Amino acid sequence: MRTKTWLGLTVLLALLGFAALCWVGAGDVCAQAPGAAEGTALRAPSPVRWDLTIGIAVVVGLPCLAAGYAVAKVGSAALGAASERPELLVRGLLYVALAEGIAIYGLLMGVLLYFKLR
Repeated sequence: MRTKTWLGLTVLLALLGFAALCWVGAGDVCAQAPGAAEGTALRAPSPVRWDLTIGIAVVVGLPCLAAGYAVAKVGSAALGAASERPELLVRGLLYVALAEGIAIYGLLMGVLLYFKLR
């Protein structure tokens, strides 16, 4: 039952993230129409770059899932080892921090793609 719940939450978060990125891609980055008077509301909609939008969703989502899985496995093993030998706690926390780095690299790549989108 726990696997189904985890998978359902993952799919829900992925869909919400994709919807948010689509909304950002279709945001009000609009250029004023040529020949329009200053201050008028006549604007042309900006095209949505679906390839970059989907790329951002994949580049952020997959590393975050991988980091979550890695932190769960490494963190439980580190606490198990620290319960037997307390001097291993710092080494275990270092491995947990390295696993979190996966998500940070994914987020960094997502930010770089987002600036390419704009």
